[in-house]
Amino acid sequence: QIMIRAAHIAHLRRESPFDGGMPPTPPTILRERLLAQQQARVEELRHAKYEGILDGNSAITVLHGEARFKDDQSLIVSLNEGGERVVMFDRCLVATGASPAMPPIPGLKESPYWTSTEALVSDTIPERLAVIGSSVVALELAQAFARLGSQVTILARSTLFFREDPAIGEAVTAAFRAEGIKVLEHTQASQVAHVDGEFVLTTGQGEVRADKLLVATGRTPNTRSLALEAAGVAVNAQGAIVIDKGMRTSSPNIYAAGDCTDQPQFVYVAAAAGTRAAINMTGGDATLDLTAMPAVVFTDPQVATVGYSEAEAHHDGIETDSRTLTLDNVPRALANFDTRGFIKLVIEEGSHRLIGVQAVAPEAGELIQTAALAIRNR
Repeated sequence: QIMIRAAHIAHLRRESPFDGGMPPTPPTILRERLLAQQQARVEELRHAKYEGILDGNSAITVLHGEARFKDDQSLIVSLNEGGERVVMFDRCLVATGASPAMPPIPGLKESPYWTSTEALVSDTIPERLAVIGSSVVALELAQAFARLGSQVTILARSTLFFREDPAIGEAVTAAFRAEGIKVLEHTQASQVAHVDGEFVLTTGQGEVRADKLLVATGRTPNTRSLALEAAGVAVNAQGAIVIDKGMRTSSPNIYAAGDCTDQPQFVYVAAAAGTRAAINMTGGDATLDLTAMPAVVFTDPQVATVGYSEAEAHHDGIETDSRTLTLDNVPRALANFDTRGFIKLVIEEGSHRLIGVQAVAPEAGELIQTAALAIRNR
């Protein structure tokens, strides 16, 4: 979020709808200083929200190492300092998160590619950046680097936002191309080479050359080393822990929350799930209802969705009606001289009940909360 915000400010200094009356002043990007500012805030929040809480509670013991289940009531921890320790438990919460997934492209593993982790802490802005993937992280970082000065090329296996209403992908693709970002749809790399400091990606549409390569094709749950089978914890085909609405796994004493589970991979979902898991582990009966969960992608324009798309509703046998409002009909957008995007309402035919909203707009993440309330309260 910090990098995205900095890139947004850089973009406004370079180009805005009001350049006629306020001539643009292209910024000088001092990446080292931006990175220092970003990391200082990250460390501040990490200490305040996590490390400080753990250190200040005498009831919490922190072990540094790698854990695996011995059975459904004990763990074996391989300690970083050496040796192993068996930890017994009455209840256990698994919250190991997820790691960037790596596509099986010949030559990729041997190259110095970036994941989102390396991209976010890079102290330089590459002149040319290639991005493999069209995940949320891929698109957010692609636009951020472009606005900070990189020439960016995105290789998308399908189209952008292919799981969403087609109008969303079309709108974001148009916005990206208007900013000079190359979006290569239906394009996959069949080979990656790194020669003399340059990446060369072989695709069905020719070669793509870049100084840096970001791979962001999704995230894989961190569950493989946990020996979950020893504790009777079930996972799905992707290795994600299967949980119910109370964050319970298939093993009665073991709970899970966050990106290591089969729930949507959003930080606010993980936080809500962790809270409810803690309540249930201490005798409560809290559940997490995700039927009206808003999702926001922090591109510009932003993408925000909640509830059903038309295709999802039809898949579930729900007949729909819909209305689409383009932003050139919205006074606020007209006043901002930025009418990119739309707001689409999906209504259940017959009852006329709102069941879904999709929005592409500069501040779509703000308006989607109202839609979520309307859907939840019927």
